[in-house]
Amino acid sequence: MSFISSLSTIGLLLAAMVALSLVEALIPLHPRGEWGRRHLGPNVMLTLLTFATNLVFNIPLLLGLAWLQSRGLGLFNAFPVPPPVKIAGSVLALDLAWYLTHVSMHHVPILWRFHAVHHSDPAVDVTTAVRQHPGESVIRYAYLTAVAFAIGAPPAGFAAYRIWSALHGQFEHANLRLPGWLDTAITVAFSSPNMHKIHHSRDASLTNRNYTNIFSIWDRLFGTFVPARRGGDVAYGLEGCDAAREQTTVGLLGSPFRSAGRVR
Repeated sequence: MSFISSLSTIGLLLAAMVALSLVEALIPLHPRGEWGRRHLGPNVMLTLLTFATNLVFNIPLLLGLAWLQSRGLGLFNAFPVPPPVKIAGSVLALDLAWYLTHVSMHHVPILWRFHAVHHSDPAVDVTTAVRQHPGESVIRYAYLTAVAFAIGAPPAGFAAYRIWSALHGQFEHANLRLPGWLDTAITVAFSSPNMHKIHHSRDASLTNRNYTNIFSIWDRLFGTFVPARRGGDVAYGLEGCDAAREQTTVGLLGSPFRSAGRVR
């Protein structure tokens, strides 16, 4: 059942990516230029690799969470907490875990080498959302597993977070031209497209801001929030990573083992 559910989730995410691509074509923030066309192939290949990696990790992780639940192990399993509270608490805790993971990937050199594959995209759109090195997937799951097991996240809570975070990741990376007031209003509670575009700036002082995945509260709480209005005109990518050979699928997979942009 876990395998079938995971395949269904991948189908949902691919359908959402196609739908957002169509919306991008109707109301683009930036016209699709040369890089917007050239990055499509490598981004799709890395997306498929990420989905395959997630499929491998999701099933044993969910089985592990179900085992903890049956044994009453983990924070939420040790107390009589209503299921909706467990699910909501798990989503919040895992989103905070991702915020801290993300910060570490910018400031720990070996982790940054893998995360730089995501940041080296010279054009940011919905296909950038899951443009990540398989090594980054391993890093992400190491953090998420540690937190999910510690809090005793119910399998439904973990699944809800993963699906929501993936869909929201597509939304915040999408090349969408939203009204300024709407984009800003979204950031009261969540990350918005323009808010996240700031994070993809070549300017390190901006790249080290707006780390959040879903809830903007983490950036506000830890002092890394930059208003969304600054995200409409951002130069994307990383200096030293624009060569055509480095932007191929093979080049991106090999990038962590070369000098992958500047260390944050």
